[in-house]
Amino acid sequence: MNEVKTSYHHGDLRDTLIEAALKLIQQAGVEALSMRKLAEKVGVSRSAPYHHFRDKRELLSAIAEAGFFKQDKIFADLGDSSGRERLARFIHHYVDFATSHREQYDLMYGREIWRLGTVTSSLDLVAKRSFKTWLSEVERLQSIHIFPNSLPAVRVAQVSWAALHGLCRLVNDGIYINREDIGSMQDALIDMLMQGRY
Repeated sequence: MNEVKTSYHHGDLRDTLIEAALKLIQQAGVEALSMRKLAEKVGVSRSAPYHHFRDKRELLSAIAEAGFFKQDKIFADLGDSSGRERLARFIHHYVDFATSHREQYDLMYGREIWRLGTVTSSLDLVAKRSFKTWLSEVERLQSIHIFPNSLPAVRVAQVSWAALHGLCRLVNDGIYINREDIGSMQDALIDMLMQGRY
């Protein structure tokens, strides 16, 4: 049977490959993803994905990188809100992102890329920038006394992000958490952070 090839603009194909790869991962897991299956799903030649990604490792890093760009948008969408409201909006949006983009979130923070040492320099840069954005937010919250100043901003940023990530992991993994309790757990986390109970 003849394959039907689809024509794409160069940049459009890269984005299409990332989105299609993410859908394949959502359906069958990272292990089931291959460059060949991806090409078939998108309707391009088997060599086409390799014009954008050297291998599966680079493709997975690109999916994670796209996730960080989505996550960064959370900060941009906070607008002019301030104080506790700003912190609450960030945490609620962050948890919503992590729980509604589970597979992508796993790639952003999971062992598939980071512990196996397969992170690309581009992903490493984007991930560090994302943390620096949160660090700047923590410094801002400390300056208006929403976060205590008892610890350096970088330590507060690390510990608060760890707590937030832990909550997201527990929700995504279905461990010890009733999904109906997520809202109240987020509120409890906000109160703990504001009180400096790290």
